[in-house]
Amino acid sequence: MSLKLKMYGEAILRERALEVSEFTEALADLVKEMFDVMYASHGIGLAAEQVGRTERVFVIDIPPESDVDAKGNRLHPEVNMPLVFINPVIEAHSVEMERGAEGCLSFPGMSGEIERWSEVDVAFCDETGVSHALHAKGLLARAIQHELDHLNGVLFIDRMSPVKKALLEGRLKRLARDTKRNRL
Repeated sequence: MSLKLKMYGEAILRERALEVSEFTEALADLVKEMFDVMYASHGIGLAAEQVGRTERVFVIDIPPESDVDAKGNRLHPEVNMPLVFINPVIEAHSVEMERGAEGCLSFPGMSGEIERWSEVDVAFCDETGVSHALHAKGLLARAIQHELDHLNGVLFIDRMSPVKKALLEGRLKRLARDTKRNRL
């Protein structure tokens, strides 16, 4: 596996990803490697910036037991995981917002309550260039918004309350310092 997970402090995590214009074998290889990195890190989503790339690509794989509502009912039984999102665009979203716990592979051991739209309609292409549209709610909607933020250079800590972010400040500084040290 040639791709490595980038940690907080790496400049690429703040870059806006570039639209994909060609659906090539190299793009399919990137997607496969992104899944490898995500699974090795025990994640449910991963954006290209998190592995040092600038394509507008992210991948998601939510286990069926996590794709449920408060009553335990499956939210997306018709959706075949894993999913590849290339050039994703949220075309509509709910008025309702909900707070939920989020973590990020680029911030090991850190999490926080983040407010997101409870439902989103997203248009995207897969790795072969085929267009798709999806209505998502629950964890899938949250993961789509989280990964799309990555493609726009926005990190989940940017959406935390100032109090929670202040509580994490020491850990964030330490992680950024360790990241810089590991690059040298």
